[in-house]
Parts: sequence; C-alpha cells; structure tokens
Amino acid sequence: MDETVRPLRIPPQAFVYADKHNVAQLVQSMLCSLVIDQPVDPISYLIGLLQRSSDDVPRVMVLGPPAVGKHTVAKKLSAELRAVHVTEGSLLQYRSELHAEQELSEGVLVGLVQQRLKEMDCFHRGWVLEGIPQTRLQALSLQQGGVIPEHVVMLEAADDVLMERSCGRLVDAITGDIYHRTFILPDDDIITQRLEKGRSLTDQQRLAKPHRYCCEVTGLRSAYQHVLKVIDSDQPHADIYQQVLAFVRTRQRSRTPRILLLGPPGSGRSRQAQLLSEKYGMVDVSCGRLLRSVAAAGSSRGAEVQAYLDDRRPVSDSLLLQVLEERLNRPDCTRGGWILHGFPCDLQQARSLQESHQQPNRVFFLELTDDVCLERLSLRATDPVSGQSFHPVTRPAPSSEVQHRLKTRPEDSMESVTQRLKQYRLHSAALQSVYPEAIHINADQDPHSVFEAVASRLTSE
Repeated sequence: MDETVRPLRIPPQAFVYADKHNVAQLVQSMLCSLVIDQPVDPISYLIGLLQRSSDDVPRVMVLGPPAVGKHTVAKKLSAELRAVHVTEGSLLQYRSELHAEQELSEGVLVGLVQQRLKEMDCFHRGWVLEGIPQTRLQALSLQQGGVIPEHVVMLEAADDVLMERSCGRLVDAITGDIYHRTFILPDDDIITQRLEKGRSLTDQQRLAKPHRYCCEVTGLRSAYQHVLKVIDSDQPHADIYQQVLAFVRTRQRSRTPRILLLGPPGSGRSRQAQLLSEKYGMVDVSCGRLLRSVAAAGSSRGAEVQAYLDDRRPVSDSLLLQVLEERLNRPDCTRGGWILHGFPCDLQQARSLQESHQQPNRVFFLELTDDVCLERLSLRATDPVSGQSFHPVTRPAPSSEVQHRLKTRPEDSMESVTQRLKQYRLHSAALQSVYPEAIHINADQDPHSVFEAVASRLTSE
C-alpha cells in the first residue's frame, strides 16, 4: 500500500485475508466490548479479551408468546451447543434473596441478565436466553448494557394453537421440563408417569399474556431486525428445531460481498446480477460486456482484446484475468462489492481466480435443465432498434411492428445454444469441486423468486 497516495486504498489481498480470518467480526466485537465496559486501561483490556477464547461462542435469544415452545427449543439448543441455558426461573435462583414466585420488575430483570451473562461460564461457553427480553424497553436496556445477541429466534403461532397447547401442558415435577399430552411426550415411561398438569388457568388468564406479547412483538422485531429469524411453530417440533439450529449455526458474512454467479446459458445470471446491483449497489461485472468495453476503449490492452474478438476466438486466460483484476480492483468494486458472471468457465479459470487477489466470498450455482435453457434462448429475439430482447412466452413483443423487425442472434440459434450447454455440462462438476460450499438455487422459476432465494442467502453461510 502506497502511503503517499490519497485517498489511501487497501490492497485487495488484505480483504481476502480479513475474510479468511474473520478480522472484521473480531474488530467489531472488540470495539463493542471496549465501548460498553469502558476500561481504565484499554490496551490491557483488549489483550485480556484476545487471550480469552470467546470468538465463536453462541449468544442466542429465543422469544415468543407463552406456550409457543420456547422452553423446549431453548433447552435442547443449549444442550447441543453446550451453552448456558438462562431463563427467568434460573435468574431467580441466581439471586437467592428474591423469592421464586416474586414477579421481576423490568429494571431488576435487566440487571440480573447483565450480571448473569458476565459470569465466566457464559463468557466461555456462550448462552441461550429464553423468553427475555419481553418488551422493546427491556431489549434497548439490554443493548445499552452490552447484551448483544448474535442470533434471535422468534417463534410464533396463531392464538387457537397457543390455547390448545396451553390446555394440554404437562410438567415433569422433578426436572421442570415441559411436555404436551398430544404433541410432545417423553420417551421414558417413568418420566411419563410423574408428569403433572400445568397450573390451571381460566381462558381469560391464558389469553392475557399472549395479548401483552402481541403489543410488544413489533418493538422486539424492530430492536433485533438485523439478527432475527421468525419461525412458525405450528409444525412438528423436530422441524422447528432443525430450522432454529440451522439459523443459529450461520455466521455473519463479510460486509463487502464478492459474488460469483455460475450456471448454464439461459439460467438468468445476467438478470440476477442486475437485480442484485440495483438493490444492494454492488457493481455488475459481466465478463463479455467488460471485454467489449475494454476493446472499445482503444488502449494497448484493448487492442489485444479486440484482436481476439475480431477473429471470434476466446480471449486468452492470462489476458482475461488481467482485465478482470484491473476492473475488480477499482474503488467502486472494493468499496461496494461486485457480482461477477461469465467467468470462470472451466477448472483452470476457476483455479486462476482463486489464486488471484479477487477471490469470491459468495458463490451461487443457478440450476436449470437443458430443455428449459434451450426454450429460453432459442426462442429469444432482439429488437435492433431498441436493443431489447423479447420472448414469445415470457416477454412478447409489444406490437406487430416490433415483432416483424425482431432478429435472432447467431449465439441464440439452436445449434449454438446446444453446443454451449454441452460445454457447460462438461465443466460443471470441476467448477463445483473448486467451490464445494457454493449455494445451489433452482432457477426454474420467475426471476424475482430466484432473486429472493439468492438475496436470502447473502448474509449467511
């Protein structure tokens, strides 16, 4: 990095290193702890923080109305993650001077949570906080006190479902575990025999707490919107738990996405790149369009590219990679991220990209059958006046005048598309071997549905 050049620019290899070692998340966590605790000696404090292994410990909240299944999910989750299960009841035990039946005031509850989560078992093993916070005010107070979850699970169900669950609630008199006479029963007959009915409540009492929760749920969602997943609990418990576990095991991704879109011709990579660019402000880098742009610029490198284009030959990998690296290293790409499509096409190109300083950190394969690809491309035609593409099924020409002047591009002929598909299938397995953690998306749906599927996976691994 040249310190004499202004503004300073971070070299691309630094981004690759930071992604690989989660540097951004580490610095963010340290800065957050520093601001919250405000130690007298910040340097010693940070050294101590780094020496204690707390990087990957879970910090999870499980929220929802009464009888939605929070306790069952939170207990199983804490056991699997080996994290500390913190409930309102355990907080009462933590403060023995409070009686077990005493209702916790908002301020006392927040203070107890802060104290409990600072204990060494929570620091080293992480925690699963069940049913807390219950209001937006509590959530904001916890945030101000440094209780910042990485994942918030919010279970929800209709009132009639909650009422049915509340009526069938059974409690293990020894362990306090909660079961249901219809939905969840213990495997052990001994436990089954000692189950007792939950506290007998009137319908009005049963509805009081869910009503209070409904008044607060919007505020809670707002407070945790960036780390929140809402799950419908009106489904088998095993399915609910698997969704919760999958979400909790995701990690926050790099703030600067470097996206690679792969897929057969006709899978919609260009359209998805356009939609992602429009919504998130990332740079849409089409390999073919980039080469034509460089050739038109008239530079010495452009002249080299133009020679290949004139001869209808594939641009050499070395020249192509130089053009790509130069484009991806510009400030708009390094600041806002990029979406690359049209490259790589084979194993060697993929390896070259991985060995460069422009490694993608999110890879998507748009999956589509050859028949659908052929239908999409071979029926496509272009209006030479407007440059727009039309399709008799998905996007018909707006008028007979436009229809009569439509032309089919040579690369969209049946023979050309078939050959391109054959080439993609030949190399697709090798490409997948380079990107084993890539996300596969069903592209046989409308573009906006595909976009929603891609966008939903951008922030998680």
